[in-house]
Amino acid sequence: MHTTLRLAALAAALSASAAAFAAAVGQPAPAFSAVDTSGRTVALADFKGRTVVLEWVNPGCPFVRKHYDSANMPATQKHALSKGAVWLAVNSTHTGASDYMAPAALAGWMKDKGAAPTATLMDAHGTLGRAYGARTTPHMYVIDAKGTLVYAGAIDSKPSSNPADIKSATNYVNQAVAETTAGRPVSQPATQAYGCSVKYAD
Repeated sequence: MHTTLRLAALAAALSASAAAFAAAVGQPAPAFSAVDTSGRTVALADFKGRTVVLEWVNPGCPFVRKHYDSANMPATQKHALSKGAVWLAVNSTHTGASDYMAPAALAGWMKDKGAAPTATLMDAHGTLGRAYGARTTPHMYVIDAKGTLVYAGAIDSKPSSNPADIKSATNYVNQAVAETTAGRPVSQPATQAYGCSVKYAD
């Protein structure tokens, strides 16, 4: 019993420690490199001087499907690209999860949905996801041209899986990208992300 309690306390301490080192709005975005679905290594440093959007994605999640089946996420990606931003989708689902998709399958799914990310990164070990404190799919982040994290949270203001809610929602990512690429402060820098839990490896 005492061993169980000690293990639980240790797990809680490790979780708190990880949270303390997670990315914070207003601070430099954690550096990273990861392999994309085509086998190419992509690093945040590759896009120095540009706005970068990070999107946590898992096609098995109904909240993700809401934004892809409705074409809202692809439209948001294209809006960011039109502003000169880079868009990196990240899949931190571990390989043992029932809804894990191998790189080729994920790339095919993104193509079928009309998605337009600059790259889709595979993060099965969860290193990138944990560095940013990504908790849900989707979970969104915007990094400005100076490398500062300027937005973290939800894609929009309606935390539901119902596509009908998209039309009346405020798209926080569009707003953050438009403001930061125009050189203005982000008016809503942090919101509560919603969606399915990221299925990290143990």
